[in-house]
Amino acid sequence: MSETNEPGSRQAADPPDARTSDAAARVPAQASPISVRQYMATLIGRVRSGQAGALPVVAGMILISILFQTLDSNFLTAGNLVNLLVQAAVFSLLAMGEVFVLILGEIDLSVGFVAALGGVIMADLLGPDYGWPWWAAMAAALFACAAIGCLHGIIITRLALPSFVVTLAGLLFWQGVMLRILGSGGTIPINDDTVNNIASANLSNTTSWLVMLAMVGIYALGTWRHDTRRRRAGLVAPPRSMTLLKPLIVLAGGVALVLVCNQDRGVVVPISGVPWVVLLVVAVLTAWTFLLGRTKPGLYLYAVGGNAEAARRAGINLPMLRTAAFTLTAFTACIAGIVYASRLRSISTAVDGGTLVLYAVAAAVIGGTSLFGGRGKALHGVLGGLVIAGIDNGMGLLGFTAASKYMVTAIVLLAAVTIDALARRGQAAT
Repeated sequence: MSETNEPGSRQAADPPDARTSDAAARVPAQASPISVRQYMATLIGRVRSGQAGALPVVAGMILISILFQTLDSNFLTAGNLVNLLVQAAVFSLLAMGEVFVLILGEIDLSVGFVAALGGVIMADLLGPDYGWPWWAAMAAALFACAAIGCLHGIIITRLALPSFVVTLAGLLFWQGVMLRILGSGGTIPINDDTVNNIASANLSNTTSWLVMLAMVGIYALGTWRHDTRRRRAGLVAPPRSMTLLKPLIVLAGGVALVLVCNQDRGVVVPISGVPWVVLLVVAVLTAWTFLLGRTKPGLYLYAVGGNAEAARRAGINLPMLRTAAFTLTAFTACIAGIVYASRLRSISTAVDGGTLVLYAVAAAVIGGTSLFGGRGKALHGVLGGLVIAGIDNGMGLLGFTAASKYMVTAIVLLAAVTIDALARRGQAAT
């Protein structure tokens, strides 16, 4: 009898059930698909634990709309809503830039005057003294502002200085540079039609529909591919019905937007169509959402904001990441400055960069970004910008003074910070 057939032999074959269990153990565990009921229960649990996301600001927008429409029936007219979208563009762009540093638990107080300086550089290069084409002037302004943000990041990381102090010094310094460039005249007009059309021109009605449908289709395809990859990798993903529901919600919002914008809102001549600046804001929102949610540097930002020491021990280059965040903040601020100059068709010393930076931080926090770091999305900046623009617009229709607008905005900001603090306490308790 061979050795392998002996009862006590080490070469004896394992029982079939043992072989099966060993093989199963070597196969990566696959997460079973969750049902719609389980997915909704998870969302409700997150809200109860303080992770409400954008729900508070959406509810606030609805309440603001109802309140101002009740007090003035012109608030929800097509002309006023489109004007509100254009007005909110600068606030939303500045807030989206501020989100990058807020996620890290930092702050940038210079974005208002960095944005203004970007507008000044572009306008000056477009003027008769230089005569640059619009695309070259914009590129130069964007590069200059990105370099400013990079400089801020290097000073903060290499010298270990608080971002509050460095960017406050930047606020004063770049305001001085702006005044030096503007000189005694104090105003630089912009005569380039392409630049001026950014905030004043509109797509045709047909083009508005085609662009909206194309963007929704791209979003639907990206969402479906992302969730499908997670399911194939055995990761937790929403049910397929929820994956289909997201593009439908976006489609409904896009249809509502185009219907409002395509209404004739002209007084002397017909005016309709989606403004160019809305497409610019959506493009920046899409790019920064992808960067924060689908790339390693974006995920590293959340890791550093959640626990910087743990991120450092995991091998993340903190100085480089922080510098990149301040660079992106200044770059986005320059886009806001270009829109600001386009809307006024000029740039002057009347730019209130101090108010702009306060609105930028307020919009990001009101939209749902945490002041304590680790949580925030580009969408939060857009939603917060709409809230601030809505308050300013509605109170303007009612004839309130600037003092009243500032006080109401301060109360809304305080409420948003309170909700954020309570949410953090709830998470800690959980």
